Amino acid sequence: MSAELSRLVARLRARLNRADGRAGREAVHVQRLLDRIAHDPAPYGANAHPLVRHLPAALAGLERDAPDLAALLGPLAAGLPWRHGYEASAELADLHLNMGWAEFVGPAAPWRSDEVCLGLTLIGPNTHYPAHQHPAVELYHVLTGVAEWSSHWRRPGAFVLHDSNQIHAMRTGDEPLLALYTWSGDVVSPSVWSRQP
Repeated sequence: MSAELSRLVARLRARLNRADGRAGREAVHVQRLLDRIAHDPAPYGANAHPLVRHLPAALAGLERDAPDLAALLGPLAAGLPWRHGYEASAELADLHLNMGWAEFVGPAAPWRSDEVCLGLTLIGPNTHYPAHQHPAVELYHVLTGVAEWSSHWRRPGAFVLHDSNQIHAMRTGDEPLLALYTWSGDVVSPSVWSRQP
């Protein structure tokens, strides 16, 4: 499994590198991230997160939008370390069933780093991921699905950059969203729910 995961992470790094030719903050951010990601993974334990039920639809979309990546991710997807890190709350009772992430690089990931995180976010269809914030600077690269980030709909290929402690929210359409994400800066402090001003 580690050889396959290494190939997947190499391909995800290449996807991030697509921002390199762009002008602007996304390209600068991507270059800093790529310089910090090591190449050798440590062992990890997968889990059976309920979110994986959205993987077949997400992988079908990925097959359409990025078949090369779908071929690498497909056999590994359900066995990745999917999780949902927020505390349960009555208002968001079902969110943990429809939103989560699998991290490849980070403080508790196969590639250990306290400086940068790299992973996949999966959000089920017609799901609202409410306003939240975190000290880490965050970059999303949409792989498949369409989602609204703070009143702007983003399609596959889009990059979305959130500054440290910038309040943001997401809402998916009729398909699940699968996005590559990175964190940099304070990657240890968790996300917290926010109240929009």
